[in-house]
Amino acid sequence: MNKKISIGVSDFKDIIDNNYYFVDKSLFIKEIVEDGSKVILLPRPRRFGKTLNMSMLKYFYEKSEEDNRHLFEGLKINNYEDIMSMQGKYPVIYITFKDEKHSKWERCKNSFKLLVRGLFRKHDYILESSVLKQYEKDQILEILMGKAPYEVYLNGLNILSEYLYKYHKQKVIILIDEYDVPIQSGYINDYYNEVIELMRIFLSGGLKDNTYLEKSVLTGILRVAKESIFSGMNNLKVSTLISSHYSSSFGFLEDEMQDMLKYYGIEYETKEVQNWYNGYRFGDKTIYNPWSILNYVDNYREGFKSYWVNTSSNDLVKRVLAKGGETLKMELEDLVEGKEIEKEINENIVMHDIDKDSNNAWSFLLFSGYLKVIDKKIQRGRTYCKLKIPNLEVKYLYEDIILAWFRENISGEKFNIMLKSLVTGDIKVFSKIFREFILNSVSYFDVSGKESEKVYHSFVLGALIALSDEYQVKSNRESGYGRYDIMIIPRDINKKGIVIEFKKVDKDDNETLEKCAQNALNQIEDRNYKRELLDRGVKDIIELGIAFEGKKTLIVES
Repeated sequence: MNKKISIGVSDFKDIIDNNYYFVDKSLFIKEIVEDGSKVILLPRPRRFGKTLNMSMLKYFYEKSEEDNRHLFEGLKINNYEDIMSMQGKYPVIYITFKDEKHSKWERCKNSFKLLVRGLFRKHDYILESSVLKQYEKDQILEILMGKAPYEVYLNGLNILSEYLYKYHKQKVIILIDEYDVPIQSGYINDYYNEVIELMRIFLSGGLKDNTYLEKSVLTGILRVAKESIFSGMNNLKVSTLISSHYSSSFGFLEDEMQDMLKYYGIEYETKEVQNWYNGYRFGDKTIYNPWSILNYVDNYREGFKSYWVNTSSNDLVKRVLAKGGETLKMELEDLVEGKEIEKEINENIVMHDIDKDSNNAWSFLLFSGYLKVIDKKIQRGRTYCKLKIPNLEVKYLYEDIILAWFRENISGEKFNIMLKSLVTGDIKVFSKIFREFILNSVSYFDVSGKESEKVYHSFVLGALIALSDEYQVKSNRESGYGRYDIMIIPRDINKKGIVIEFKKVDKDDNETLEKCAQNALNQIEDRNYKRELLDRGVKDIIELGIAFEGKKTLIVES
């Protein structure tokens, strides 16, 4: 009988004791032990095995009444006796922030206090010891009963590590999983500054100049170092997914994926598995999405589906893409078409600047798992990466997000009618619905509302996705004697081809909407933009000039 698949099971002991299929990542322990850094931060995308690895570290280090050495028998780490001699020798403080997703600051604050109380409750055995003085025990009891001042909870990590050291006569291991979850929630729900202050005081107390600390490991999605959470912490090492360190520890390697498919007798699906769930690059290693692989193997009879992208609301991704300017949307067009873009990558992302700077946006999408690195280079201390959408699962998410923009501003039925009327040449119907789309979406896509012609990039993205089966949609490309804005090229040359030029009314030149639209049409004809369509054998060509004046628009046809 085959081993069970551990969907949603992230406790290492549970997986080993209950005979779940386990991809052996135990050499992660060796790398942590041999890392000379006092505090190690390992940002990785969600659902890539961070919590399971942290749980494994906990059972390795933790001194407990139960002997957990048997959990590591038969694993790769068991071959290193010098490392295994450390098993079960340390007091461990284990914290997870994965559920700290609150819509209000007060809820976040109250939940944080409960979290700290839970840490002390786990170690309340120290109250039975004569090692602690009575006032120290009284402080612990105050914390446990929820009566301590808020400042005491903020300093809880430092307080608990001191008391554990006194009790065990051994320095403490601190493991913190998903540390940046409350930060992201604070950013989305407008209590960002408050949660930054909370996390800075709490983490600094436990990790900076803590004489009772043996080693600490933190995981999250982003580094967010410039938030001053880790300010002045000269004992911190950060290994992001573009680093060579810990590159094999998260996600499934090629041979690990192959072994799993073979074990369950579905190795014949390898190629399609690669298309759907492969494509990530951690350091110099090719990585598969473990959450998607596990779910696919468990449900392979149902075919290929999107698993990883549906484990989160993707709210922050949607916000970043929607608020991005003209350049971001143009580059998003290239990505959706399967092309690469090259960007400077910022490993020290400032959360509140993610949707204000396009480079930060691309860095966020990379570290969150929505892009992959094709190539990396360092120039003058700056990191530049060629980026691409990693696989079909993530590509379909981008498409869903783009189409959702339109559903928020125009009904799905009207959007389909608008595009159908365009490609069939019913420009009257197209014009009517397009004007409605512009009225509803200018402020949505362009926050300033002052450059409404930029909306066409969002229109291109929608057309690119919705028409991709029968048409190739191109924008801002060279053709004839200049640059057209949009070209819609039929895959069947007997269908209509379309060239569209967008222009904004020049008020300084006393230009009217009518004159502007005609100038756009004249530009198509004067610069021979239709040459590419003719060269492809398309004979039936529609040329449209579209003029903008604020939210007013006029379409003229040749």
